[in-house]
This record gives sequence, structure tokens and C-alpha cells, in this order.
Amino acid sequence: MSKKIILFDVDGTLTEPRKRVKDNMLEFLAELRKKHTIGIVGGSDLQKQAEQLGENVVSMFDYVFSENGLVAFKAGEEIHRNSIAGHYGDQKINEFINYTLRKLSEIEIPVKRGTFIEFRTGMLNISPVGRNCSQKERDEFEQYDKEHKIREKLLEDLKAKFSESMKLKFSIGGQISMDVFPQGWDKTYCLRHIAAENFDEIHFFGDKTFEGGNDYEIFVDDRTVGHTTTGPEHTIEQCKKLFF
Repeated sequence: MSKKIILFDVDGTLTEPRKRVKDNMLEFLAELRKKHTIGIVGGSDLQKQAEQLGENVVSMFDYVFSENGLVAFKAGEEIHRNSIAGHYGDQKINEFINYTLRKLSEIEIPVKRGTFIEFRTGMLNISPVGRNCSQKERDEFEQYDKEHKIREKLLEDLKAKFSESMKLKFSIGGQISMDVFPQGWDKTYCLRHIAAENFDEIHFFGDKTFEGGNDYEIFVDDRTVGHTTTGPEHTIEQCKKLFF
């Protein structure tokens, strides 16, 4: 049998966006883990991953990659940590945040709440509606954004301004936000943590696998076998056909 690792995005792949994992998914993952090495890789920090998957998330998977692998766990132990603040320094970070806040203030949308920029270990997360919005407001913004391309337009503006000068990458993820990180710090960053294991196959499942989505780079990477999913039930269906 070939040596496989199966990596999963969280939002829209193992759970509905920002919702808690369902029991049938937990049961399925436990069965899958008996056959193959499994892991998660997401843009969110460990706390948010734990909110969705459970407080014991680092022991549920063989590998847990938070913030695209900038914070990494293997067999429940932290093995790596990196920081965007140390990479750029405060002056560059402040320049980017100040410009982005100005642009966010100019966006006209039905509702704005709070926490428009969230500073994470390995990235900045930008939300036009604000991460403090309710689930109802989150769902409404997602539909509004599909029609008016709010995040897409903001992404293109920031990309034109900073992609070369700061070597930044931008990707739309989840329902309400976009991630900003140094080039090469997308989800492919996590692959360095498993290189020494010499897996024959690295499978990745994600829902935002389109160009500009936060699953795109790892989905098309030569080292992975990429799978697009439309939600948790579709993830289970595909995995059963492939791995059981």
C-alpha cells in the first residue's frame, strides 16, 4: 500500500463555514485515520480551528497546520512557528494597515461591524463587513459579495499597491474575509513540514480551489493531488470512494 497523507481545509470542507463540525464527520475522520495519515491546513489560528473542530483538535489529527502552517503541530506537539511581524517589521506593517483601513472606509455595503483587520501570527485577515458580525450578517454579506464583488475589487486594489513592493499574496477565503501574507506563505507553506516523511501521495481537499481562492496554490501544486469539494458531505463521499 502506498504511503498517503490526506490534508483537509476546514471551512466548507470539514464543516459548514464557521460552524461546528458534525458528529458524522468526526466519526468518519476517526475511521479514515486508522487507514492513512490525516491533517488539516487552514488560514485561521488554532483557537478558531478548535472552536470548529473541538478543543482536542491537535490530537484528532496527525498534523495540524494553523495559519497555513506558520504554526504547526505533529502528534500533538508544536514543531514550528513563524511570524509576519518579524518578517516585515512594524513600519511596513503599519503602512499596509493604514492604507487598507482607508480603503475599507470608502466601501459602501449595507452593514459594517467591527474588527476589519485581524492581525495573526502569519498573516493579516481583512473583512469589509468586520469579523464581529453575526452569523446572519455573515450569510447576508456572502450573498451581497457574490453579486457586487466587494472582496474581489479590494483584493485587486491591494494587489496593485503592495504585491511587488512588499511581495505579498492575497486570497479570498471563507464567507467574509481575505487573507494577506508574504509570497510563499500560502497553504503550500505547510508542505515543508511533511517533506521528510516521503509520502507517496499527498491529497488535499478544499472548497476555495479557484484562482484567487485560499486553497488554490496547494490545490495546483505539483506535490499534491488536489480535490475540490462543495461541502462536508461531498468530502466524505469523495474520500470513501478514494480511500476505503
